[in-house]
Amino acid sequence: MIINSSKVKTEALLLLCRDIIESYNTNENIFNVPCETIEFINQKMNDLLKALNTVLQPNDYYIRNYKVSRIHIILKTHKYLQNTLSKYFKNGDKFDPAMLCFALLSTWFAELNHGDFKEFLYFKIYPYSEVYDKLLLNIDNTQFRELNIAMLNIAEHTVIKLNNYKFK
Repeated sequence: MIINSSKVKTEALLLLCRDIIESYNTNENIFNVPCETIEFINQKMNDLLKALNTVLQPNDYYIRNYKVSRIHIILKTHKYLQNTLSKYFKNGDKFDPAMLCFALLSTWFAELNHGDFKEFLYFKIYPYSEVYDKLLLNIDNTQFRELNIAMLNIAEHTVIKLNNYKFK
């Protein structure tokens, strides 16, 4: 069986983003960010989750079909991504799940130009700059901006490692 590595890596990355959104579905306003910014980001995250659920199978599908070679590789790649990200975070570290997800996706789809498949078109043409503007440029709180810049750097390092990842 021939497996398209770019497609498998893309699906693993999308699974990771869905996991992040589902695990951290509410953004705490610990930096006193304006309410309209929080509402904007929450709406974008909800839209992103809907799009992810459209192109991905439910989680139990992946677990149930673990022995299928393609699914097995997707799950191993997903685990690799989780391990890579966990190296950047210690227990109790603050992070912005919205910025992390959008930075992961924009780096993969827009910067590295992966995901040229019809099922991933939404992520390929997504206007990531809207989110970047809201979370990086239009924020007065320097701590929040610095946190989001850190999320961007973590996402870029993670995606570069994913891009270079070789299936075993």
